Amino acid sequence: LQLVAQVLEHKDIGFVTVDAKKEAKLAKKLGFDEEGSLYVLKGDRTIEFDGEFAADVLVEFLLDLIEDPVEIINSKLEVQAFERIEDQIKLIGFFKSEDSEYYKAFEEAAEHFQPYIKFFATFDKGVAKKLSLKMNEVDFYEPFMDEPIAIPDKPYTEEEIVEFVKEHQRPTLRRLRPEDMFETWEDDLNGIHIVAFAERSDPDGYEFLEILKQVARDNTDNPDLSIVWIDPDDFPLLVAYWEKTFKIDLFKPQIGVVNVTDADSVWMEIPDDDDLPTAEELEDWIEDVLSGKINTEDDDNEDGDDGGDDEDEDDDDGDNSDEESNGDSDDDDE
Repeated sequence: LQLVAQVLEHKDIGFVTVDAKKEAKLAKKLGFDEEGSLYVLKGDRTIEFDGEFAADVLVEFLLDLIEDPVEIINSKLEVQAFERIEDQIKLIGFFKSEDSEYYKAFEEAAEHFQPYIKFFATFDKGVAKKLSLKMNEVDFYEPFMDEPIAIPDKPYTEEEIVEFVKEHQRPTLRRLRPEDMFETWEDDLNGIHIVAFAERSDPDGYEFLEILKQVARDNTDNPDLSIVWIDPDDFPLLVAYWEKTFKIDLFKPQIGVVNVTDADSVWMEIPDDDDLPTAEELEDWIEDVLSGKINTEDDDNEDGDDGGDDEDEDDDDGDNSDEESNGDSDDDDE
């Protein structure tokens, strides 16, 4: 934290610590309810940092937070940059000007999600035409999807935009990011996550990610499906931990179901990198997970069954020992 404070010294960001025991009343007043957590106060908002506690991650998070909540797009090059953002939720609206009441509502809605969700706007008719936007319309882009969703019933109030985003905040395929990794992990479905590991920079990892995208696009209307994609390159210090915990090799693509309570997991069998599953095979496996046919509890039951078999074998051994002892006794009697 001291390093972050030094780096951002010229940005007018102040850092203070609150003793949870000695200053309990102050902590409660400020809404600090988790000891050991980092909170950011901006205006009348209290934002909890739910990311990896690393200096570079925290610096980037704070720099994003002090920027304007809405980024304005004015040119074709900026449109191209906008279109390249595919791995996170983004929204864009077309408004008459910064003085528009509908733009102000959009801007206020953006503050609720800053810096985790990106909001963009344009006042340029050419940019709006390029993006197929109508006046006062806002498009919502789910990660990795080809087409956006136009928020219905324009123009919108701040509350209507916030409500829509919250309802659609869990994508079908989402990337685990250092800046909000804990928030993503806590947003599980019925106590489990379907987790896919794939290095985007690796040819096999890239191919597997493309297969995951196809599965997500084909199943985007399924509210029970949300795949967490993890690129090991984003978390170099956690690779060894994940390999040990999940008993998998992260030098090749993997997909499995993880119990968030005890980290029990079951992983799809992928024989080798040259024979990655097709989208159809992946969908069949995911369907078995969602139906409960594949689950982490089966692993526990198998372990229990194995233990029972061992006990039976021990009992059998004990019986044999008794028989041998009795046999020896008979010989002695003779």
